Amino acid sequence: METRGASLVLDCKDGVGESIIWSAAETALYWVDILGSRIHRLEPDSGRHQVWPTPELPTSIGLRADGGFIVGLRRRVTLWRPGGDFDTLAVPEPDLPGNRLNEGVVAPDGSFWVGTMAENIGPDGHPMAMAGKTGSLYRITADGNVTRLTDDKFGITNTMIWTDDSRFITADTLSNVLYAYRFNPPGTALAAGRAFGSPLARGLPDGSTSDINGAIYNARVAGGGTIAVLAADGSLTKYLDLPCASPTSCAFGGPRLDRLFVTSARFGMSDADLAARPTEGGLFEIKGLGPGRPTRTFGVQ
Repeated sequence: METRGASLVLDCKDGVGESIIWSAAETALYWVDILGSRIHRLEPDSGRHQVWPTPELPTSIGLRADGGFIVGLRRRVTLWRPGGDFDTLAVPEPDLPGNRLNEGVVAPDGSFWVGTMAENIGPDGHPMAMAGKTGSLYRITADGNVTRLTDDKFGITNTMIWTDDSRFITADTLSNVLYAYRFNPPGTALAAGRAFGSPLARGLPDGSTSDINGAIYNARVAGGGTIAVLAADGSLTKYLDLPCASPTSCAFGGPRLDRLFVTSARFGMSDADLAARPTEGGLFEIKGLGPGRPTRTFGVQ
């Protein structure tokens, strides 16, 4: 176990904070609150904070090369500029109304990769039983073309990391397993999926980021309360403990990309849990790590 002075940056009380990214041009962070149906923007040094509502549950966000953002909503991938409309770019699974989108990240070739899962949020915003492992992985290009990347099925799709040796690392949260696939040329299917490292005892895998040396930082949700730092072979290097039970996603930010920002969730926690830990769902920071990699932009290779 290792701690590096993890601290609360913003007590935003997200239902499920997710998909945090760093905009170097704005020196600002963006992320979504799935349950709160909102998008956050925070300048961590000045403390300036803005929030925009979304018409449906937002699940992911990425930078666009032509300005604005690509945003995954409950069932569709959209193009959005702050204050504007969410214009539909693609609907990955029009024939599967029981599924919703989850993780979404801009890939090295400028496309947007997104995962789906069985719906787990009821109309009242509370957890609901899932229909099983019905999730898939898709690649979406700037013209809205959708390609399914593998026939494999997932419970909850999370983590999207592309390594320097042409592997794609992803996770199934329900199975507590990370997987490594061979990353083929753009537009072709993933191949040779296999377990990446061993299941970890602390929590379950949620979102991840990587640093310039290839280390993977995996948020451990569902009571893990930590970031697991993994080596290139998937082995555990260390834990970075956090003052929250369910960290959900992480990204390097700051001018030197040496500050790890971490979102968290309150989803499914009891009143007693929240009374004991009132900053659950907040945004946290660990300094002196990385440095990380620059944020990729949708639409540019």
